[in-house]
Amino acid sequence: MSRPGSEYRRAAHPRRSGPPPEEWSEPGGEHTGAVKVEVSPARLDDPDARTLIELVQGEYVIRYGGRDKAPVDVAEFLPPEGLFLVARVDGAPAGCGGWRALGGGRAEIKRMFTVAEYRNRGVARAMLAELEHTAAAAGIEELVLETGTVQPEAIALYESSGYDPIEGFGYYAGRPLSRSYGKRVAP
Repeated sequence: MSRPGSEYRRAAHPRRSGPPPEEWSEPGGEHTGAVKVEVSPARLDDPDARTLIELVQGEYVIRYGGRDKAPVDVAEFLPPEGLFLVARVDGAPAGCGGWRALGGGRAEIKRMFTVAEYRNRGVARAMLAELEHTAAAAGIEELVLETGTVQPEAIALYESSGYDPIEGFGYYAGRPLSRSYGKRVAP
């Protein structure tokens, strides 16, 4: 299922089938031991999702000096046009992420985040793989995302997961601290 010591279990999801991806370790930093990760759908406005989003906003304040002001609407992350997921370790919220359709077979990943105590333990890689799988199952052909230069861990994760640099898009297009990536997820 995965490399020794690493476990991952998907929660029941109506669009989910097939085995999980093989590799779950995250690049960068010291690997502190993989954990069993359960990834399941949630509404963007559910209490655990809101708590995780506030934590990621706090991270943006530390790294960038302010909150992320890119517009995000709960409805954009509702199936079939989007999906938001929460990762749990032993029932505790450990990370989150979602995708929203942009049209033309593209969707954008937003609010990827791992709680500090679960970093470098496979949570982000499990979340990213599930976002890719659910987007492809929903007919999305390409996932795109934006991250920043002061998030080297995110850049390392995306690049090691097959994301290639692309032209900036949307809210952060042309901003000097912004980096955009894309990956084809449909066969």
